[in-house]
Amino acid sequence: MSALTAVLYGALAVYLGGWFFGLWTGNFALLLFTLTVLTFGYWVAERWRFRPAREAAAAALEQQDAQRRAVLARQGIAQVDGDVEQAKRRLLAQPWWLDWTAGLFPVILVVFLLRSFLYEPFKIPSGSMLPTLTVGDLILVNKFHYGIRLPVLNKKVVDNHDPQRGDVMVFRYPVDPRIDYIKRVVGVPGDEVAFRNQRLAINGQEVPIEPIGEYYDEDSLRYVPMFQEQLGAVSHRILVDPRRQAFYGSGTKSFPYGENCRYQPDGVVCKVPPGHYFVMGDNRDNSQDSRYWGFVPDANIVGRAFFVWMNFGNPRRIGSFH
Repeated sequence: MSALTAVLYGALAVYLGGWFFGLWTGNFALLLFTLTVLTFGYWVAERWRFRPAREAAAAALEQQDAQRRAVLARQGIAQVDGDVEQAKRRLLAQPWWLDWTAGLFPVILVVFLLRSFLYEPFKIPSGSMLPTLTVGDLILVNKFHYGIRLPVLNKKVVDNHDPQRGDVMVFRYPVDPRIDYIKRVVGVPGDEVAFRNQRLAINGQEVPIEPIGEYYDEDSLRYVPMFQEQLGAVSHRILVDPRRQAFYGSGTKSFPYGENCRYQPDGVVCKVPPGHYFVMGDNRDNSQDSRYWGFVPDANIVGRAFFVWMNFGNPRRIGSFH
C-alpha cells in the first residue's frame, strides 16, 4: 500500500505541476472530488482493517509479554528488561501512507462540502470588472444563492433565487467550460439588451448613469471616466472610455442563439433567450463578455460573488461589494 500511495501522490504532483505551468487546464472540483473518494477509501480501510490489525498485534504483544513475565516470576525473577508500552505505541502508530490519506479525509471532506454547496473562493485575474473588483482580489462566491447543484456535474437539483440584473455572477465560460468567468448580469430571459454608442439600454429604456469623476487605471496608466450606474435595484460604478470605443462590425456571431443578436458598427442589440443571461464587465471598454461570445446558459452558473476576503496588495479592499 505504501508503494501505491507513493504512485498516487506522484500522479497528483504531475497533475498539479502541469496545471501550474500551463501544460493543461485543471479541474479543481473534479480533483477535490477524486481526493475525497480516495481518502475515504483509505479511511474505511483504516477503520475496519488496518487499525484492528495493529490493535490485534499490540494485544498479542502485550499477552506475550505478560506470559513471559509470569514465567520469569515463577523462577524468582522480578526485574524484567524491555518496555512493552513503547513497542505497543510503535505498533499502533499509523504508517505515513495512512497518515497522509485516511488522516486527511475529514479535512478534505469538509473543504469539499463547503466549496461544493456553500462558499467557494476565487481570484480576480483581469481588470474587466474595474472599478468594482481589481486584479488580485480574493473573493467569496455564494454557491447556494442560485440553487444547489451537484459538484463536478454542475446539475441543479434544488432551485433557489434566479439571477437578477445587477448581480455579480461567476459562471463557466461558454466557449471553454473549464474556465470560470466573473461578470455582471445585465439581461435576464426575455430582455432586449442594447449597447450602442457606449450606452446600455434594457427593453428600450436607457439605464441611468451619473458621472462621478475619474478612475486611475494602473494597467493603461491613465485616467478613465467613471460613472454610477443604476441597474435594477443595484447601484454600482462602471468605467466608460470614449477613447477605446469598440467596433462591432455587422452580421450574426457564431454562438448559440446568435441569431438573437443584431450587430452594427456602433453596438449590438440582443434578445435574451429562455434559460440564458446576458452579462457584461463593469470596465465596459475592456471586457470580453456576452457582446462578443454570447449568452450564459443557466447550466453554466457557479454562484453569486459578494465579498472580497483578501487582497494581499491592498488589504483595504476587504469587504462586501455590489
